[in-house]
Amino acid sequence: MKSVKSKYIPYQIKRSAIHGRGLFARKELKPGYMIGTYEGTPTKRNGPYVLWMENRYDVWCGISGKSALRFVNHSVTPNCIFRQEKLFVLSPIKEGEEITCHYGEDWI
Repeated sequence: MKSVKSKYIPYQIKRSAIHGRGLFARKELKPGYMIGTYEGTPTKRNGPYVLWMENRYDVWCGISGKSALRFVNHSVTPNCIFRQEKLFVLSPIKEGEEITCHYGEDWI
């Protein structure tokens, strides 16, 4: 029987002081590191865990989040950024620190 190597997940979900639950670093994360991919089903309707992005044709499309990345909370001083559906570290994140991104100007 083959052993299955589990992919190390650099985050965990915990209670957040920002809002409900949040994503927290399980280890130190350096700028440029790709934390993961926002996974879910395509949607045209807004909802609590929808990531909106432009595709290569400048058309807005959404992903209704089903993975843990749906718990990334908003910050005006984010430490991460979504590039399409991939989440990258912008500034160093310490172990135990909450992972945040800026939701956009409409959010403020």
